[in-house]
Amino acid sequence: MDINIELLKYDVSRETLQKLKDFVSLLEMWNTRMNLVSKNSLADVWERHILDSMQLVQYISADTKRIVDIGSGSGFPGIVLAIWLQEKMPASEIFLVESIAKKTMYLNDVCVRLGLNNVKILNERIENTVFKDVDIITARAVAALDILLSYSMHIGQTHTKMLFPKGQSYEIENSEAQKKWAYDLQVHPNRYHEDGVILEISKLRKKK
Repeated sequence: MDINIELLKYDVSRETLQKLKDFVSLLEMWNTRMNLVSKNSLADVWERHILDSMQLVQYISADTKRIVDIGSGSGFPGIVLAIWLQEKMPASEIFLVESIAKKTMYLNDVCVRLGLNNVKILNERIENTVFKDVDIITARAVAALDILLSYSMHIGQTHTKMLFPKGQSYEIENSEAQKKWAYDLQVHPNRYHEDGVILEISKLRKKK
C-alpha cells in the first residue's frame, strides 16, 4: 500500500504529513518507556494506526466544534484527528480523556512538541467528566459497545454522534447493546482492516 496516496484521500497537506511523521517518531520513542502499542503493530504503524484513525475524518461534518476521545491512551484516534483538524477545522477542539496518569504525560508531551493547541487532555475517568455541547465521541479499542454507550450517554447530548471502530465481533456487541439501548446505527467498512467496521451511532437513548 502506498501510504502517501492513501493520505491524499483525506486531503493531507505536506505540513500535516510532517506532523504525522513527527507523531510516529514520538510514539516510537515513548513506546520504549511504556507499552502504548504492540511492537508488531508498530512495525506497520501507518496502516494499523495512523490510517485506521484518519479514516474517521470522513464522518466528521464541517460544523463540528467539540470532539471527545475516550481512553486516548496511545493517541489513536485522538492525536491523529487533532493533527488533521488543526489545519482543516481550526475552530474545533478535541478532548482526550485518559485515566492512566503516565499516558497523559505522553499525550501532553506529544501535544506540546507538535503544537497541538486544539487539544485538551483530561487525566480522569470518563464517568467523572462533565461536558456540554459534544458533537462527536470517539473510542478505539477501549471497551465493549454496551459500555461505550453508557459512557456516551453520560457525556453526550441529543445531537451527539459516536464513531467507534470495531472488529468482527461487532454484531454480537450490537445485539447485547440493543437490550439496553436504542439508537440509529450505520455500519461502514473499515478501509484498512478487512474484518473491521466503523460504527456510526446517533440518537442514543436508554430503553425503558
